[in-house]
Amino acid sequence: MIDYLFTEDQVMIRDLCREITDEKIRPVAAELDRTEEFPWDVLKVMADSDLFGLYIDEKYGGMGFGIMNLCIATEEFSKGCGGIAICYAASALGAYPIILYGSEEQKEKYLPDLAAGKKLAAFGITEPAAGSDASAMQTTAKKDGNHYILNGTKHFITNGGEAQVYTVVAMTDKSKGARGASVFIVDKDTPGFTFGKKEDKLGIRASATRELIFTDCKIPKENLIGREGQGFIVAMKTFDTSRPGIGAQAVGIAQGALDAALQYARERKQFGKSISSFQGIQFMLADMATQIEAARALVYASAREVDSGKKNVSMNSAMAKLYASDVAMKVTTDCVQIFGGYGYMKEYPAEKYMRDAKITQIYEGTNQVQRNIIALSLIKQKVRK
Repeated sequence: MIDYLFTEDQVMIRDLCREITDEKIRPVAAELDRTEEFPWDVLKVMADSDLFGLYIDEKYGGMGFGIMNLCIATEEFSKGCGGIAICYAASALGAYPIILYGSEEQKEKYLPDLAAGKKLAAFGITEPAAGSDASAMQTTAKKDGNHYILNGTKHFITNGGEAQVYTVVAMTDKSKGARGASVFIVDKDTPGFTFGKKEDKLGIRASATRELIFTDCKIPKENLIGREGQGFIVAMKTFDTSRPGIGAQAVGIAQGALDAALQYARERKQFGKSISSFQGIQFMLADMATQIEAARALVYASAREVDSGKKNVSMNSAMAKLYASDVAMKVTTDCVQIFGGYGYMKEYPAEKYMRDAKITQIYEGTNQVQRNIIALSLIKQKVRK
């Protein structure tokens, strides 16, 4: 592995997260995948270790380290279980609209509990008929005196039903299309806010994915994040910030799969030899390791760019998410192949890594959407002569 010249703090965070992964995540990963039980016990360990505050400013009870350190933690947790890791990382996704565009009062009210891990957050933008097309959003927020009234449904929301704080995109002026969207903070116990069934998923089954249902849900006007009509900008800037985290999840899943494949290849005997001595297996392992390292370098570089404060990070964040998730799918599929028939059995870890990897190509914008973002960014760039 390349030496990424981590600071002392980053080495400490990495080692702590590895310890939690080995002692708390790996022993329960298969069982939570089977039962779909939300990993509250593991999240409490993370909270007690002050890991929920990595990316939140010290002023609000966090450590102020930014996305890079969040990526380090997410990668390590994902080596043990992508589902448990996303319960942790998705809280950051829900918190970032407040961090990026929230008022001082909103930050003081919500960020300390999120930093302490006392509460989880979730982000609600996807709808049954509106995924990548934000202009098709049907959830509305109508001004009513000192309140907004929310009506509509959000779909496929990670941490849905478990989180206590939700940042939700709704239309305040549908006639303006995407420019009529706004973002609101909704507390879990708000009257008129309920949840749909827990989705039965292919992978990341330890995480909770539910609908958010708003029926004349009345929230104070102070819960508007930023200004009316700013919702699309808030959402896109949030994704620019968070997508390296999905890349880190993908890298962690891929690395976990490679580690399992290496161990199995050393132990499995065929024709009187370890299969790790066969050139065909060696080439697969070499390609897996190289692809993972390339993905990790891109994820770390994009995370550091976000933390630098550079304004236009959309293209590189999209590249990190795109490449790392494609690598995760390729590596985990090869991991199953190296395990052979055993790789298809739930008794072994290979098939779970493959199932967990697939979602990284889909959520926070499908990889086809990422390619659109990258291509449009390239087309807009000035040509160097």
